[in-house]
Amino acid sequence: MRAARLIKMVLLLQSRPTMTGSELARELEVSERTVTRDAQALSEAGVPVYAERGRAGGYRLVGGYRTRLTGLGRGEAEALFLSGVPGALREMGLEDIASAARLKVSAALLPSLRDAPRTAAQRFHLDAPAWFREPAAPALLPVVADAVWDDRCVSARYRRGESEVVRELEPYGLVLKAGVWYLCARVVGAGAGAGAGTGTGTETGTGTGTGTGTGTGTGTGAFRTYRIDRFVVADVLKDRFSRDEGFDLPGFWGEQAERFARSILRSEVVLRLSRAGVRGLPHAVDPVAARDALAGVAEPDAQGWVTVTLRVESEEVAHTQLRGLGPEAEVLSPAALRERFAAEAVRLTALYGSRQGVHEARRA
Repeated sequence: MRAARLIKMVLLLQSRPTMTGSELARELEVSERTVTRDAQALSEAGVPVYAERGRAGGYRLVGGYRTRLTGLGRGEAEALFLSGVPGALREMGLEDIASAARLKVSAALLPSLRDAPRTAAQRFHLDAPAWFREPAAPALLPVVADAVWDDRCVSARYRRGESEVVRELEPYGLVLKAGVWYLCARVVGAGAGAGAGTGTGTETGTGTGTGTGTGTGTGTGAFRTYRIDRFVVADVLKDRFSRDEGFDLPGFWGEQAERFARSILRSEVVLRLSRAGVRGLPHAVDPVAARDALAGVAEPDAQGWVTVTLRVESEEVAHTQLRGLGPEAEVLSPAALRERFAAEAVRLTALYGSRQGVHEARRA
């Protein structure tokens, strides 16, 4: 414990010209008296720590005691400090390790690049969770993250609908999407196939209850995605698995996400859209559905409107989403949805066309 603190103290002093005792105490989470004793211990061990007394005093290293990464330019150094996502690292239990790594890099940089961490932090901040959602890290996330880093199999029990299912998994990678953590893993000893290729599927990660995919020829099943917050138990096993070096986590996730987005779009709506409606469609509905609908759009009619076929999750969801386009979209079919919008338009006309409603609003 003390050895790690002494190393951190040296790194802090390498990264800054001078630090006061109170600053070091705050960074190291100890008392100023402990800082004094640690500085003396470092000096006795041959580390040139010099203490200056007085209001402008503090601790510093003398004699050029540092290692420099002279190959890094300013842009590279700043990009390096953008590579971490503090909230995600904290949720995985890696905050202290990441902080120590950044500190080591800071201490090794040339003096002209020492402000890279500060300039990067002032110019970019990633806030991953979605709006209007209280971020909550799954309790088992640190356990799963350790298994991912160490290539160890996991025996997991997770909720699937109203039941619980047990799987032995090879945890390949973690994905943080809109504040929700997912595990991309391969099922061990299930769904083995005759071929050598690896299949993909979704078991719990995207909210569905199915688990499909083609297994490999080694007794190991398909790659699948799992929502970490649905894990009830996750026991890290002693066995390590041999990682498939051809597995591409970003590519796999991208394919899975788009496949899921398309899989839930089971209904169709035919729309007429104004120019403003065309611009607003990707913001009102699923972006994948909007892209597909607008891909083969015909020429505008005499009023400048176009007709498109939009895939939607359900009539209810379509009604909620298309409300946002207001008079810039006209539903042509299905008839039930068109009638629903027509009835709503009558109600709005009565509401906003009523002078009595205006007077009542003024009195309120």
